Amino acid sequence: MSIRLRLQTLIIAAAGALAFLYLGLPLPFLLGPLFSCLAAALAGARMEGMGVLGVVMRTILGVAVGASITPALFQRLPEMVYSVALVPLFVLAIGAAGYPFFRRVCGFDAPTAYYASMPGGLQDMLVFGEEAGADLRALSLIHATRVLVIVSAVPFLLTQAWGLTLDRPPGEPATAIPPHELALMVLAAILGWKGGERVGLFGASILGPLIATAALSLTGLLHHRPPMEAIVAAQFFIGLGVGVKYAGITGRELRIDVSAGVAFCLVLGLLSALFAWVVTALGWAPPLEAFLSFAPGGQAEMAVLALISGADMAFIVTHHMVRIITVISGAPLLARFLR
Repeated sequence: MSIRLRLQTLIIAAAGALAFLYLGLPLPFLLGPLFSCLAAALAGARMEGMGVLGVVMRTILGVAVGASITPALFQRLPEMVYSVALVPLFVLAIGAAGYPFFRRVCGFDAPTAYYASMPGGLQDMLVFGEEAGADLRALSLIHATRVLVIVSAVPFLLTQAWGLTLDRPPGEPATAIPPHELALMVLAAILGWKGGERVGLFGASILGPLIATAALSLTGLLHHRPPMEAIVAAQFFIGLGVGVKYAGITGRELRIDVSAGVAFCLVLGLLSALFAWVVTALGWAPPLEAFLSFAPGGQAEMAVLALISGADMAFIVTHHMVRIITVISGAPLLARFLR
């Protein structure tokens, strides 16, 4: 860990956020740090992630999603059954298209091709990939590129296809939330995160706080989402975290790994559009919710986009949770079967 490198990274990310604010571009606190860190990495700048602080910021999104889980949501679960049931089929379709693409077209070894094609969380795929003998650097760059392309493309589509401005406040200011609820949110974030880690919960930094906050929401102890300031901070560090993954990238990695990730995103886009169209055509969800539910970005990033767009966040995050669960539980089993 280098304090100097982290400070340099924060300055680069802040410059990106300020530039996006000045130019009036969408999602300045998410896309600004993402693109400035990406540009700095491509220019050869040394950077470093924020470590524990970055993980803490992810807990904020877990609390935000958990606060959206109310008794009214459970009354709507029958509406979600059919679209949620398509998610495992969606994951299988991605794997069926992705594995031969990475293996035969791009020339990666079998473990790398397999885990590169799985639309799960980056850390989980790296853990599984390491156990299988995959190329971890290639996996990291491919999945980072998937998140980068989707998180960059989705805001453009939201503004063009749905006419959204993406400038709505992500929450109320801290001064408008009762102090005891703010304290409960902090408690749910910390206990949920650490408790989730202790029991081996995948994605503990998001799912642990989500579960703890949902319990508070369902029992009527919590009626607000995290304050606007906290969600803006979470966006900043999530954007920074995606951009920093390109630090130290070489020309060969850019030509092979990143190019493969970008090309795979075209396949993902077609499959996502197909499943979203089916869900919309059958009347299982409105177009916006269907689109965001089947956009295979990172869990944290998609939660931010759902929140900012004003879409039904609980509906969308439910689909992404099922996608992650399907990949986490199914990927190692299928990999053993294939071997």
